[in-house]
Amino acid sequence: MHKTITVAMAAASLLALSACRQTTVANENAAGNAAAPAAAAGADPINGTWKTDLASVKIDMKPDQLLLQGGQFSCPTCTPPITVAADGAFHPVDRPYADHMSVKVDDDHNVTRTNQKGGKTTYEQKFSVSPDGKTLTVNFSDTSGTKPVTGTYKETRTAPGPAGAHAISGSWQAQAPTNVSDEGLMVTLSADDDMLHLSTPSGQSYDAKLDGTETPIKGDIGGTTASVKKLGPGSYEETDKRGGKVTDVITMTVEADGKLSVKDENKLNGSTTTSVANRQ
Repeated sequence: MHKTITVAMAAASLLALSACRQTTVANENAAGNAAAPAAAAGADPINGTWKTDLASVKIDMKPDQLLLQGGQFSCPTCTPPITVAADGAFHPVDRPYADHMSVKVDDDHNVTRTNQKGGKTTYEQKFSVSPDGKTLTVNFSDTSGTKPVTGTYKETRTAPGPAGAHAISGSWQAQAPTNVSDEGLMVTLSADDDMLHLSTPSGQSYDAKLDGTETPIKGDIGGTTASVKKLGPGSYEETDKRGGKVTDVITMTVEADGKLSVKDENKLNGSTTTSVANRQ
């Protein structure tokens, strides 16, 4: 499925989980925008705490492909692809954020997928297909950090599954999330002469030098690193790697209106997510 978009993490691309893929998005709180304080005089404009505005999130990605048939669940468009028995038991998998996965068929329209790593549940998705078969609603809970990130997103059917397959089967186009807990929307950023500091309520953080040095993202169980360079006042580009391979390039820029724009280019699946965040 699509990345779980939480800008606190899209801004740092700290999560890379999902039934198929997982991510983050940086947004703003529209209600608090008018009274939001500006950065201190002389400080970098990006300094402060930001909250993603879910209404601003836009996702450009290819449809997800799912198949649940003959007791097996597969997702060829996931990164990496998934194939696992759909018997409700945990089976070994080789993924950055999971070493075991279970897929449980709750009924003919509902499926639960759970990830574990090191014996701990790190992610759960509950898939629900609408009675008309046209909409897939996904409720997720990311417990890989110190505080859980929960939310909901929907996908619309673009192609049916094969005859006799579970209703979840087919191609689905991801939509922006309809709700995400604050732990997944908030990010605090602070820049000084040679470093950008980032932290999120869910426990991910880094202190990255602006010379492109790869820095481990603390609290990221997938072993992701971030390298950052300054593009200009209030504008930074972060490149994330995992296993030596670039996973995301994230651009964060404070615009003239005082809002933080975030663009996350996922190099693994070719998707692009953009969002806007408000200063808190």
